[in-house]
Amino acid sequence: MDEPRVPSKRLLVCAVIECLALAVWIGGLVVIITAIIPAVFNSFGMEQGGRFLTRVFDGYNTMVLVAMAAMGGAIAIRAWGQQAGRPAVPGRTDAILFGAMVLVAVLIIFILGPHTITLQEEAFATQEEAARKVAYADFFRLHMIVRGLYIVNLVLGIGLLTVKLKGFLKEGL
Repeated sequence: MDEPRVPSKRLLVCAVIECLALAVWIGGLVVIITAIIPAVFNSFGMEQGGRFLTRVFDGYNTMVLVAMAAMGGAIAIRAWGQQAGRPAVPGRTDAILFGAMVLVAVLIIFILGPHTITLQEEAFATQEEAARKVAYADFFRLHMIVRGLYIVNLVLGIGLLTVKLKGFLKEGL
């Protein structure tokens, strides 16, 4: 009878870091969507609520960057200290999902997000009614894309967490 493999402390620490990073990444967005956004728009007006949520998402995006770095570091540590006969580096599915999440997050945080904030501020600052409607339409068009990308990242994160947990259980970490 084969003896069960005991994971090294390094592999266990890396697995915990990866799961915690994903919990922050996924859980933070779930909390924002289900609790914070409804509370903000039920408590404040559109302009005040929009500005408040911009700050909320700035904080969340910072947490995502930290989670991304933690996961990347844990993956690198596992790969660097790989033990013979034990798959320490992520599989192809893990790598594709993590890479897609990083790509979507970078697109949101560094490209589309800042442009969305600029359009939001322009819409808030516009006084003339016809121009204001156009400004809001421009803002909401890009805002819908960013919202969709956040949801895509949420689904990718749930998929990655599922794949990682299956792998950790199957391989004994």
